[in-house]
Amino acid sequence: MKFGLNLYSLRKQIATREDFYSTLCRLKEMGYDYVQYSGAPFDGEMIREVSEKAGVPVVLTHVPLARMLEDAPALVAEHKLFGCDRVGLGGINFKTLTEEEILENINSIGEASRRVAAAGGRFFYHNHNHEFRHLSTGETIYDRILTTLPEVNFTLDTYWLQAGGVSILEYIKKSAGRICCVHLKDYLPTFPEGNFKAKFAPVGEGNINWHDVIPAFAAAGAEYYLVEQDDATDYEDPFREVGSSIAYLKKNFG
Repeated sequence: MKFGLNLYSLRKQIATREDFYSTLCRLKEMGYDYVQYSGAPFDGEMIREVSEKAGVPVVLTHVPLARMLEDAPALVAEHKLFGCDRVGLGGINFKTLTEEEILENINSIGEASRRVAAAGGRFFYHNHNHEFRHLSTGETIYDRILTTLPEVNFTLDTYWLQAGGVSILEYIKKSAGRICCVHLKDYLPTFPEGNFKAKFAPVGEGNINWHDVIPAFAAAGAEYYLVEQDDATDYEDPFREVGSSIAYLKKNFG
């Protein structure tokens, strides 16, 4: 089984072309097979040159919603420079929106997906926990997107599913056929001063049961398994963080 990394995890380590190249080389040595480009300025030609030189393909991105709505043909063409047709949206902050605003944003997601598809690409929406907020209809925001926008694909994120209070396995099953790309992100409960909190952790160092999750993803049609640890870049040794994840995955599922 092959695994990749969402480069948002190392966004401070890819700020320049030189850093991007050296980071890809280190990831390849660790055992990562591909990456998602996120967390640094988007330049299709630069991404092509560096990923080809390092021998690490880019299989997904995160780009702003505005570009999808305003400039989808050029955006998809830039993706195809580096052999990728998967155009990802990192999410919408539904947390503070009114229900009317939520529905307007869901409509924007649908419009972006249709414009990307018309240009020859595939749209992927990345969830956080607030998509599992319930609407007045009783359905969650995620379920509303899932059922009303059949053209939308999802980058299902394990940490945020758990943080949203839903079953990871249930949502993998109900999203089957639309989760070609997934985020492997572990969830580590902590209790500072007696209060419950959770933190991001390398895969295998939290409480998610990967021996159930990985096979469920495979059965649901996942092709690209992307490790993500949002705060890895802030550690003294960020490469230790992402290195621990790939070592665990290769040992158990490689």
